[in-house]
Amino acid sequence: MTPYGAGRPLLTPVDRDGSRRSARLRRLGLGERPDASFDSFDALADRVAEVTATPFSIVNFIDENRQFFAGLHTPAGLRGGADLGAAAASGTRGSRYLARDAGYCPHVLVRRKALVLEDVCDYPRFAGNPVVDDIGIRSYLGAPLIDRTGVALGTVCAVDTVPRAWGRAGLDTIKLLAREIVVQIEHREAANP
Repeated sequence: MTPYGAGRPLLTPVDRDGSRRSARLRRLGLGERPDASFDSFDALADRVAEVTATPFSIVNFIDENRQFFAGLHTPAGLRGGADLGAAAASGTRGSRYLARDAGYCPHVLVRRKALVLEDVCDYPRFAGNPVVDDIGIRSYLGAPLIDRTGVALGTVCAVDTVPRAWGRAGLDTIKLLAREIVVQIEHREAANP
C-alpha cells in the first residue's frame, strides 16, 4: 500500500515480477529512454486512440520504479506528455515517465488481465487515484502486454475524460490491440538480436 493525497491509500498490488520484467525490458531495449525508434510506439498509440475513439492512449512499459510511455497519443498531438498535466511533467520526450504506483496500469500489469472502468468514480479503489484528480480521467480501458516469454512488459490503454460504456466490444478490442503490440515488440526483438 502506498500513501498519497489527503491520507487516502492507493492500493497498488504487490509486483512480484518487477525484477524479471526490468531485466527483460533492458534486454529488449525498452523502457529506459526514448529515442527515434519509439516513433513506432507513438504510431501504435495513435492507432489505439483511433480504434477506441479516445483522447488519450498509451503504450506503457513498467519497471520496478516507474512507468514509461513509449507510445503516447494526446488530444493536441503532443508526444512529450504535457497534455497529461502535472502527472507527466514538462513536455519533452524525456517527460514520458510516471510514478510506478500512479494510475491504473500497474493494476493491469500485476493482475495480468484487462481492466475496464466505465466510470472510475464508481470504484472506491480507483476513484481517489491521482490520475483522476490531476488529469481528470473518468474512464479507462487497458490490457497487459505479455510477451512470448510470459513476462508482462507493460500495458496498452485508452482513457477518456468522460464516462464510457466500453462493454464487451471494448474489452475485446483492447485485448486484440495488446496482441498486435506484442507482435510488434517480437518483430523488433527479431530484427535486433
